Amino acid sequence: MASNKYSELLKMVTSLEDDFAKFYEKNNKAAGTRVRKGMQSLKQFAQEIRVEVQSSKNDK
Repeated sequence: MASNKYSELLKMVTSLEDDFAKFYEKNNKAAGTRVRKGMQSLKQFAQEIRVEVQSSKNDK
């Protein structure tokens, strides 16, 4: 299960790579919007993992 979460996290981060390049290197504003949206999804996913880890720690 942990490797699934990690793999999903990596997939989310790498999926943003092109948009980061377009925004920072080419000043593409639409790519910036996609980056912000992707970062919000990452934030939510990270929070889910944090809650899961804390819950698991408390159960042991």
